[in-house]
Formats: sequence, C-alpha cells, structure tokens
Amino acid sequence: MKNIIRIVLIFGFSKALLLGQGILSADIEQKVDVLLSQMTFAEKIGQMTQFSGINEDYEALVRKGQIGSFLNVIGAEETNRIQKIAVEESRLGIPLVIGLDVIHGYRTIFPIPLAASASWDTVLIRKAAEIAAKEAASAGIHWTFAPMVDIARDARWGRIAEGAGEDPFLGAAVARAQVLGFQGEDLSDPLTLLACAKHYVGYGAAEGGRDYNTVDVSERTLREIYLPPFKAAVDAGVGTLMSAFNEIGGVPTSANQFTLRTILKGEWGFNGFVVSDWNSIGELVAHGIAKDRLEAGVKGLTAGIDMDMEGRCYTSDMEALVADEILSEELINDAVRRILRIKFYLGLFEHPYIDENIQKELILHRDHIQTALDLARESIVLLKNEKSVLPLNRKKLNSIALIGPLANDKDSPLGTWRCQGRQEDVVTVYEGLKNKFGDDVKIIYVKGCDVKNNSCSGFDKAIKAVQKADVVVMVMGESADMSGEAASRADLNLPGVQAELINAIAETNKPIVLVLMNGRPITLSNIESKVSAIVEAWQLGIQHGNAVADVLVGDVNPSGKLTATFPRTVGQIPIHYNHKNSGRPNISLDKFTSKYIDLPSSPLYPFGYGLSYTEFKYTGIEVENNRLAPSDELVVNINVKNAGSCDGVEIVQFYIRDLVGSVTRPVKELKGFQRVSLKAGELKTVQFRIPVRNLGAYDLDMNYTVEPGEFSIMVGGNSIDGLTTTVEVVRLK
Repeated sequence: MKNIIRIVLIFGFSKALLLGQGILSADIEQKVDVLLSQMTFAEKIGQMTQFSGINEDYEALVRKGQIGSFLNVIGAEETNRIQKIAVEESRLGIPLVIGLDVIHGYRTIFPIPLAASASWDTVLIRKAAEIAAKEAASAGIHWTFAPMVDIARDARWGRIAEGAGEDPFLGAAVARAQVLGFQGEDLSDPLTLLACAKHYVGYGAAEGGRDYNTVDVSERTLREIYLPPFKAAVDAGVGTLMSAFNEIGGVPTSANQFTLRTILKGEWGFNGFVVSDWNSIGELVAHGIAKDRLEAGVKGLTAGIDMDMEGRCYTSDMEALVADEILSEELINDAVRRILRIKFYLGLFEHPYIDENIQKELILHRDHIQTALDLARESIVLLKNEKSVLPLNRKKLNSIALIGPLANDKDSPLGTWRCQGRQEDVVTVYEGLKNKFGDDVKIIYVKGCDVKNNSCSGFDKAIKAVQKADVVVMVMGESADMSGEAASRADLNLPGVQAELINAIAETNKPIVLVLMNGRPITLSNIESKVSAIVEAWQLGIQHGNAVADVLVGDVNPSGKLTATFPRTVGQIPIHYNHKNSGRPNISLDKFTSKYIDLPSSPLYPFGYGLSYTEFKYTGIEVENNRLAPSDELVVNINVKNAGSCDGVEIVQFYIRDLVGSVTRPVKELKGFQRVSLKAGELKTVQFRIPVRNLGAYDLDMNYTVEPGEFSIMVGGNSIDGLTTTVEVVRLK
C-alpha cells in the first residue's frame, strides 16, 4: 500500500513539471492546433494582447475575440462576468486569462519576499505561495506576476524587496519553492495560480541601483549569477516568464533574441509563454532601437515575447508585414500556440468560471493567518545582542518605552505590492507587545518623529517616556513606499531624523533595542554603537507585531539569516559575499592592495549572518572521499552543537571555492544549506550530499564544466565563519 501511495505522489508531482521538462500533452497540442487553424489574424493578435482593467471598448473587443488577457480585474463576480463574454459571446469562445500582482499574499499578507528569504525555509515559503494562490484564485484570478527572481547586489535598488537577495543558489531554491507553491501539482486545479518568473533578465543589476536603468554584464556573469533562478523556475514547471525593462549591453531585454529565443526557448526548452512587462515593448522606442510602436512590436515578437502587456504594439497592422514577408506568420502562430497551450493546462476551456462563494471560506482563514505568523517569526534576523539584553526578562520588567514612527504603523508592515492587504488586518508592534504583556508591563508609547520629515519636536516627549522605563524599544526604518518599484534610494541611512532621535535617547544610558522595519539593507554605522540590540524585522505582513513581540520576549528564538549583505556605507556598493579576488587581494598590510583608505572593505553584516539566543558550535568537518570524479557525489559531514541554554534553529551553510581554474572564480559560492533544530545541549551530525557537477563553472568557451583541481569546502553559520577542508576533483581517464 505504501508503494502505491508513493507512485501516485510521484505522478502528481511530475505532472506539475511537464512544461519545465519539455514534455507536452499530445491531447492538448492537438486541441491547440485545431483551434489555431480556425483563428483569423485579428483573433491571433487578440490572444497576444493584454490590457489593464475593463471598459466598454474592451468588452467590445472581447466579443470579437481580440483580447486574450486582462490584469487588475479583481473579484469573482467581475471576472466571471467578463469571462462569460469571452466564452459565450465571442466566435471561438476562447477564455481569458486574468492576471494580478500577487507577490507576497492576496489578502493574507506574508513577509515581503526579501524578508521571507531570510528564513531560508523553502517549505514554509512554498506553503505561503499555496495560500496566496488559493485566496487569489477564489477571487477569479488565474495568473500571478510572481515570483520575482532577480538577483540584487545593490541595496539602493528598491525592488530588492521583492526578491531573495544576492545569491543565485539560494535564489534558485526560493524560486522553485514559489513556483511549486503557486502552481501546485496540477494547474487545472481551480485554486492554483499560473506563476510568472520575472524580470527576465538582469534587472537587479541596474546601474547605480536606479530602477529601469541600464545593465551591462558579461555573458559569464549573466549565466552564473542572474540566470540560475530563472532556470530553476523553468525546471520547476513555471508556465510564464516576464521580460524586463532594462537593456543588457545595448540590447533591451524585451528585444533580446539571445536571452529569449537562444537560451530560454532553445537551450532550456521552455514551452510556456513570455509576457512583456508593462509597455516594455513600447519602450523600445524610448530605448532608441525602434522608430514607432509597430517596429517595436516586430522586434519584441521576433525576440520571443508572446504577449504584449499594455503596450498596444501587437496590432492588425502586422498582417501587411506578413503579406510583404517582412514578418513571419509562424512567429505569430508560435506565440498564440504557447498562450492557448497554457489556457488548456489551466483548464479554462472546461471550467472558465469560479464559484463565487469560495472566497468567504478562504480569505483570511485562521490557518492562513497562522502560516503568516510562522513565516514572520522565521524571517526575523537578530543582528546585535550586546550583553544579552534580549530576550526581555519578563520577571524583572515593569515598563517599556516604545518609541518610533513605525511602532504603531499599520501601513508599513504590509510592504510593497501588498495586493488586497488592508491596514485593518495588521498587528502593529505596539499591539503585539500589548497582546504579549497585557497589563503586566506598562507600555509607554511615543512616536517621537516621523519617517520622512526633519521635525525634532517630538524628541522631548520621547526622552521623558524613556526616563520612566526599564528598557527602550525603538521601531525605526522605512515606510512602505520607500522600497519596491520606482523607489530607489541614494542614501541608505535611516531617513528623516530617526538617527538623531536614537542618539538623543542613547544619552539617557537606558538599554535600547532597535527594531528595524525596512524593505532593503540599510546602513547603520552611524547608530550601531548607540544601541544594545538590533532586530531586523523587515516588513512582515499582517502578523508583524505578534512576530516581533514573540522574538523580543524569547517565546521564539530568532533563526533568520541575511540573504543580502549590509554595507557599512553606500560607498561600498555593490557589495556581495561571492565577489572575485583581484590580483592584489586585501589580505596583507601592504598599501598597494584592493581596499578603501577610509573604511574597512568588509561589510557591517555579511551574507548568511544572524544571531540566536543560544550558541552553536561547529566541530569535526569530514569529507567521505576527498578525491572525486565529475560524476561522483561529494559527501561532507559536520557536527553542530547547541552549546547554549535554550532550544534553537541553526541554518547550516555549505560553501565552496575552486582554487585554480581556467577562469577566475568567486572567493566563496553557496552550494547547500539546511535548517537544523537543536535542543539545548544537543549535538547533531549534519550531512551534505552535493553532486560534483554542481561545483562546475563556465570555461573559456562558455561551456559548463567541472575542471579538475582542488576545491576548498567551508561549512558554518554564515559566509564569514566556519570550518574548512579540501577535496580534489580528478580528471576521468
């Protein structure tokens, strides 16, 4: 019986990966071909067109079969209404696919993606995506423009909030989890969402961290850093990708045949469809590679974009270009075939409508709220804890001065792209502490200042509150609109006069616990020494305050680890752990090495860093076989002990370095990680089994290969500290 169950599960799982594995349903392909053969040119172009919102003109086009998709149409009643027009009033009855930016929850808002990635918990991240899919699907949505899998090494870029940080290995793991969460095991399940990996590709490398800006990276960097999360999404069966706004080396990504056709649809065998970002095809005119929208449309279609989002570049004017053999109709047929294929996989032809009563059962279900709390707790990173000021000692605590513009803010915890999230659903830090302590501890709340303006008029009241309290909790950071799209920042210090307020409070000599609420790494060098503890709480969604309170009092031992490096100052950016060495690495006192003369080259807090209320000790790293062929598996064991007095979770990280190769390699590369639960005093042997193939790189000819030679193996609790050993990869005879 167990074997039968296992076979069923494997079959179901494999079904979710069909598109990614290049395996297509013969039945669906036949249906697509029959339908395509009946379509007029205008109907084909219609399938390739997506508009935002609905008006009477759009409804008329739906009746003519000349719109294939909408975004920003919300609610089961409204989506059913417009779907009915498409299915029952158009000539061929082709259903619409309805999309929405469901980024980190629909109504149940989870931590922003950067925060969630700090949990390193791909199981819980997948579960959050499943819940978001259920809630959104119950409201008539079929398609989410998520996950955003852009690698970001520049915290100035506002959209770093939407991704998993700076590392391609972790980014790939998170991308896979989100795709599987949104799409489930069967896309035809009415409570799943079609996922869309975005923004393809290199968008996170925008020059100067300025949104929509130019990108110029080598093919090596593109393949090793920016493409792996997209490849992981494709391998997980993602149905769609979204092309980006940026250019790469002079070619806008929405007109880039190399990335879209050669790599995505060629090398990777992607069988879903590509949608442009909002008017990114039309923006080819502004980029200066098309004279008008028609030429832009030809370039976008030729490159491999199948659906035009709000660009109005795919029009019936293309028919004349086909007649004149300027444009191949097969390109159009291929785009339509891909779109129809996904609509069949979604089951829209068989079940175009959603039950309008399901929403009441699913929206803000108690299980969803509990998952939001669980993920929020795991996303919190403890950056500093001087003299073990945390957790707060309930027995000795009579009063807390709660200070800061975000301490009772119901908007900022929702973060960027909060979909249908509402302030009324949010638990603030003030409310979380009140829920935790009741009347046992007095909470003296004073706002003190605003996030953005420079008024210091509230300082005196805040100082008086602090003087009456045992401990100070200051909730500072960014408002929700200061990160996300079109929210790049040149200065990453705390905005407004928040730093000045911290300095003023520090003069009271009361212990200060700084709780950060932000959508990106920020620079803390000017205030880090003034506070006793720093809790990176990000923007955690509707359960923000309860999660923070749980960590502050020790009901939850923080386990989060940074997935983006915190620089000392903006001048260090771009900064990332997996950098290359120069010919003069900064490893000596020699003046003529790669460093700053006014600042350490090291970050304030490195990738993978995070403290706990307990202490973890690593011993006994062992490699089972230190001479390996490229086809072998590397097996590494290490002992991890909880040497403290409370239970905890450690995120054990596995890094490698190729010491000598035909091309330069990073000083470290993450190749594995595990979340390990350890009771106080417990020791566990943690094992990593890594295919030697995963140690490879792109050689001088841009072929992925594992070159023979020595590799350093490093295992520890962050990208700086750990135990090291070596292995050798030998050439097969």
